[in-house]
Amino acid sequence: MLFSSGDDTSPFDDTPRVLLFTGKGGTGKTTCAAATALRAARQGQKTLVLSSDPAHSLADALDQELGPEAREVADNLFAQEVDLYYSMKKHWGNMRELMLTVFRWQGVDQIAAEELAALPGMNEGSVLLWLEEALREKDYDLIVVDSAPTGETLTLLTLPQVTQWWLAKAFPFQKTAVKSLGFGVRKTTGIPLDKGYEELEVIFEKLERVQKVLVTPSTTSIRLVTNPEKMVIEEARRAYTYLQLYGYGVDSVIVNRVLPADKVPDNSFFEGYLTSQEEYLEEIEQSFRPLPILTVPHLGEEVFGPGRLARIGGALYTDRSPMAVLHEGGTLEVEAEGDAYVLVFPLPFVEEEEVDVRQLGDQLVVQVGNQRSNHILPNFLRYYALTAASLEDDRLRVRFEPDAQQQE
Repeated sequence: MLFSSGDDTSPFDDTPRVLLFTGKGGTGKTTCAAATALRAARQGQKTLVLSSDPAHSLADALDQELGPEAREVADNLFAQEVDLYYSMKKHWGNMRELMLTVFRWQGVDQIAAEELAALPGMNEGSVLLWLEEALREKDYDLIVVDSAPTGETLTLLTLPQVTQWWLAKAFPFQKTAVKSLGFGVRKTTGIPLDKGYEELEVIFEKLERVQKVLVTPSTTSIRLVTNPEKMVIEEARRAYTYLQLYGYGVDSVIVNRVLPADKVPDNSFFEGYLTSQEEYLEEIEQSFRPLPILTVPHLGEEVFGPGRLARIGGALYTDRSPMAVLHEGGTLEVEAEGDAYVLVFPLPFVEEEEVDVRQLGDQLVVQVGNQRSNHILPNFLRYYALTAASLEDDRLRVRFEPDAQQQE
């Protein structure tokens, strides 16, 4: 993540607004994303809705056939379902050829080689590359990302950070040496190592640019979609914790499929459900405060097509613009305390014993459960040492004091 708060600069001029919808599978995030995109389009905003979920359901929600490239499905509304193998040919051409050549050279048959060439993270990387292209071309006022379920979304959002580390560790020597060596390898074996490396450099630069947009709160907002159910709420809490950990701005929580109490007859089968739903709605309000909670009533029917999506969009936003930033708040603060500095950032829904904080060189490593985040420290903190970390009121406070050894 970018180690700053309130940095509203973007690597693209006139950057479109970006909304990313995520949540546990089955919560209705695709429906909410499509309804948001349709409402914005009908308000005159040129909008792209981009599905990054491998189990695509955006076409079903819009009741339109979609493909791997954006196509217009209504006035001002464009939609696209990212296809991994199509994206590999378009964005990862040299890397794909490199992997295919290596596998064929090792005796792997063509069909298996095609499958093996799709490396872990390529699907998430392809989504970011399509997003980077849309941002760079500035064709849209709003880009809505219908993301994969929570775990895959975290992979998507942390991929730029991971790939930067991977490139530095995998190729720690001179770029010119890699390219010279790669040229020799290609001439000797036919494996296009140099071309693959050049493409990696370009891809990583694009990933870095798009990440700067994703962590800019005035440009990008993440909207968590949940249901009034115990396990779904727990998943949303975990997602919110990790999104805060990585520095991404969540501006609202959407509670989908809320059963309207006035539509259920007395002494009905659903009375018990209504009672627990009321308790869960109160729990959501308390858990995610001060985030705005947007509720979507259960329509009592399957939601697809523009008519029903328009009803969902109206319930979601009423008199608000879907493009508005619904909640503002920095993800990281730096406080001066005498000769020391304290880094403070939100880390809700965890206990202090679950958090492990370490300083490794110029990085701060924060681990919660099996999720780890590496934060690049400001340059001046290289002369300071981490001396304490504590969790107070859902905020992680990491204290740095002058390092006598560094200052000798």
